Amino acid sequence: MLLQYLRQHRTGLLAAALCAGIFAVCFALYDLPLGAVLYPALLCLLTGGVLLTVGYLRALRRHRAMLESRKAALLAQLPEPRTVAEADERALVEALREQLLAQQSASDEKLRNMTEYYTVWAHQIKTPIAAMHLTLQNEDTPSARRLSAELFRVEQYVEMVMTYLRLEPGSSDYVFRACALDGVIREAVKKFSHEFIDRRLRLDFEPTGLTVVTDEKWLGFVLEQVLSNALKYTRQGGIRIGLSAPRVLCIADTGIGIAPEDLPRIFERGYTGRTGRIDRRASGIGLYLCRRVCERLGVGISAQSEPGRGTRVFLDLEQYELHAE
Repeated sequence: MLLQYLRQHRTGLLAAALCAGIFAVCFALYDLPLGAVLYPALLCLLTGGVLLTVGYLRALRRHRAMLESRKAALLAQLPEPRTVAEADERALVEALREQLLAQQSASDEKLRNMTEYYTVWAHQIKTPIAAMHLTLQNEDTPSARRLSAELFRVEQYVEMVMTYLRLEPGSSDYVFRACALDGVIREAVKKFSHEFIDRRLRLDFEPTGLTVVTDEKWLGFVLEQVLSNALKYTRQGGIRIGLSAPRVLCIADTGIGIAPEDLPRIFERGYTGRTGRIDRRASGIGLYLCRRVCERLGVGISAQSEPGRGTRVFLDLEQYELHAE
């Protein structure tokens, strides 16, 4: 409860610390004695600590009152015991309810800790990735290009972890703006340019000329995941990007395709199907995340495929009417 309260008021705490730092710097610039700086700072910290404690105690009282209210409401639904056996049963129900609440609280705490751990890990892993990129920039050899491509895939996996964490209910990391669809496509394609060149795969991009209201970052994530899958399972030929209908974007490849029995389930979490048995690295998470993100963006996503004849992924950009913020 205390950690949650501090997280809720972290903006105010940071602002107070920043103001204290500004005052300390200003006093120091005027060569005031150290006591003249520390004394008012300690008074401010003491006052802020008292106010924070009072606010926390009030929030704690409200929290406990709400829990007691919920407890009373649940107990009120049970009939009053008329015998010793019914009283024992009521006590057993109450004990089980308390046990369930304790287990739920422990589960929520475990989920919060896991989320915080993976968030920190995802940010920390970006430092060695950036260092490896800088090292490989100085080399222009086939092996260096292959390593750069694999390093880019590592970055994608890290981004998938962050996306998975951000998809928790209540997330508000979305900013809808009118943007040029062709620009988002080009940015996504540019990240795979080395792979297209090294593997001698053809790219056929027909500009759409569309302006869409969406979150550019999240739509770019979907495009990158679809392109990554297309490249992963395309040995020869190429990839075509263009419109299949007035506001439906199609990304088609000439890869191994998807079995008919697997096609209805490719957007399920963890489902890999026959392809997963061919490529053991398949996780079944990429397209699941695409579906979840598309739901948030108001974009329809679907696929058509034939084994040995490639796959076509469709993004319906007029499924819902959205407005720029």
